[in-house]
Amino acid sequence: MYETDFWQLIDESRDTAEGDPDDQAEALVERLAQLTPDDVVDFARLFEARFQRAYRYDLWGAAYLLLDGASEDSFDYFRCWLIAQGREVFEGALHEPDALAELVPDFDEEEDGEAEEIGYAADEAHEQLTGLPLPDLGVQQPRQPEGDSFDFDDPTEMAKRFPLLWARYGD
Repeated sequence: MYETDFWQLIDESRDTAEGDPDDQAEALVERLAQLTPDDVVDFARLFEARFQRAYRYDLWGAAYLLLDGASEDSFDYFRCWLIAQGREVFEGALHEPDALAELVPDFDEEEDGEAEEIGYAADEAHEQLTGLPLPDLGVQQPRQPEGDSFDFDDPTEMAKRFPLLWARYGD
C-alpha cells in the first residue's frame, strides 16, 4: 500500500461518515476488510508511523488549547483524530501546530479532537479477515514527545507559541 492509498482510505471513510469519528472508524474498518491482510498490515504501519510522527510537545500544546486540557490518553486520541482529518490537516498541523486554528475553523471540543476508534480500525479489519490479531508492526514507540517540553498551563507561554489558537481558545 502506498501513502496515497492510505490517505485515500482516510478521506473516503471521513466523507462517508460526514466527519463523525465513530462512524468514520466503522467505515474505515469496512473498507479495510475488503483488502488483503497484507494491505491491512501496511495500512497499520502507515497509520502508526504518522501517529508517532505527531508525538510532539508543540502539537500537544495545540491539542491542550483546543481541548481545554489534554492528558496523555487524550493526546493519543487527538493524534488519531488528526490523522482522520486527512493529509492536508495532518501535514499542516505538523508544519505549524498553531495553523490548526485555520485548518479546522469549525472545531468543537465537544465533538472534535477525539477519535480513539480510528486507531483500532486496522486491528479490527485484520481480525475480521484472518481471525488473528494484527502482527507486531515493528514501529519503535518514542519514550517521550519530540521537542522541548513547556508549561501548557502558562498563559504567557501558550499565547506566545500559539497566537491564533490562543485568540480563539485561550483563557
